[in-house]
Amino acid sequence: MTSLRILLIITIVITLKSEINEGARILGIFPLPGKSHAILGEKIMKVLAQKGHQVDVISHFPMKKSYPNYNDLSLEGSSEIITNNLNYSMVKNVSVNSIKRLLEMTGDPVCALLNHTVFQNIIHNPPKDPPYDLVIVEYFTSYCYMAFGRLLNVPIIGVTASVLLEWHNDAVGNPNSLAFVPGGMTGFSTNMNFWERLQNTLFAKLITHDFNNQVESQKMFIDKYIGSDYPSIYDLTRELSLVLVNSHYSLNGIRPFTPGVVEIGGVHVQDNKEKLLPELQKWLDEAKHGFIYVSFGSMVRLETFPKKTLDIFYSSFKKLSPVRFLMKIAKKEELPPGLPDNVKTYHWLPQIQILKHKNVKGFVSHGGLLSTIESIYYAVPIIGFPLFGDQNFNMRNYEKRKIAVTLNYDSFTEKQLDEALNKILKNSEMRNNIEKLSKLYKDRPITPQETVSFWVEYVLRHGPVLRSPAVNLSWWQVELLDVYGFILLVLLLALFVILSLIRILIKCIFHSKSNSEAIRSKKNK
Repeated sequence: MTSLRILLIITIVITLKSEINEGARILGIFPLPGKSHAILGEKIMKVLAQKGHQVDVISHFPMKKSYPNYNDLSLEGSSEIITNNLNYSMVKNVSVNSIKRLLEMTGDPVCALLNHTVFQNIIHNPPKDPPYDLVIVEYFTSYCYMAFGRLLNVPIIGVTASVLLEWHNDAVGNPNSLAFVPGGMTGFSTNMNFWERLQNTLFAKLITHDFNNQVESQKMFIDKYIGSDYPSIYDLTRELSLVLVNSHYSLNGIRPFTPGVVEIGGVHVQDNKEKLLPELQKWLDEAKHGFIYVSFGSMVRLETFPKKTLDIFYSSFKKLSPVRFLMKIAKKEELPPGLPDNVKTYHWLPQIQILKHKNVKGFVSHGGLLSTIESIYYAVPIIGFPLFGDQNFNMRNYEKRKIAVTLNYDSFTEKQLDEALNKILKNSEMRNNIEKLSKLYKDRPITPQETVSFWVEYVLRHGPVLRSPAVNLSWWQVELLDVYGFILLVLLLALFVILSLIRILIKCIFHSKSNSEAIRSKKNK
């Protein structure tokens, strides 16, 4: 009897454990042909694959090696890849903050990919054995992909590679809090004066209105390639069950979030123990006076910048020898002659392995969020040359925290660069500040990777229970304009009644007084 009971208990435990560990089938959609955006998506989907979920990932960057439970559905070759192909003139063009230009680059052209075979196969013949349980999609500017939640009749989760931008809040019912939350492209800090708060408010309202109006044109791609029985883009975005945001309060400041918005900043910092090239490893190990890493990200080609700009880099780097400089340069042959002896260039570098090296002293960067998060994680001071997007905000934020120096990429001088380099090499306060911030950034109850897996699985278990009720209200209801209007109306009516009563009372008093005088006059006669 005892043996049977033990066997029964073992059977129940095994059954329960198999149910708990039964993985879901998840579709990840990351259609923007930008490497940095794809990296974040890939890292998130790998976390879920490690948890036993079967993930299908649509992107332009399929992995070179197979990964357990991870299946690439490749868009490779369908669009021009934004990797090592932004030259100086393109940077100048992109740096202008224009919603129209942003959507022309990352909105309609990306939505046109719905006609790709990969998407059409899912649209017309979605897998049924097993079917998809969840969709995870990049939440940036290509809102047409929000239709996949309704198409597959499953919850949908959005992922942002930056802080929540101005146009992201309304769709998920998140408070704007413009008094102390600066817009992602303003460059303001959380401590804004009156004029900055005024600019922040006007900019946020205008840019959100502009974006919401223009993004509705993406509905035509849904009508053409998926079906015409779908609601507006505005309504589709309000079906998000959760948004995972690549931010953290220690870096980006205190922000109010509904439970449906979860910060996962640092989820991409996953050390795969990749080995450096032997010659590079030796060169860095022998940098007894330290080295500084120089990279403007996966998209921008630093070698295309004006010769006078590159000459300033050359001159400043040479003066600091024997300190060494390691530069990510896609096409070394396009650099002007005169590269100093203490500088090495490579067309691609494993950034995490560089930033965690014992001899690294600083990072010269474009200020991208993924790169600067890695720099802060490994406590490496930053010199930033923000080019476009949220990079200006990132660098101004870090500069106020005294962990970075910001320079204008188009007008900096050799003296400014010399001072910045000497500051990150010799200023102990800056290094102490970034070491403290790094500790604060890492001090969490669970890792960013565990945060992702918990909340994704939470949505799988419970559905869209985290969705804010604010998404069901109009903007003027969320702002309580109807309530304030009603209160104002009541006050005006009350004031009108009071004034009317006073007027009547005054008339009565004067009328009574007139009657009294008339009676007195008659008596006197």
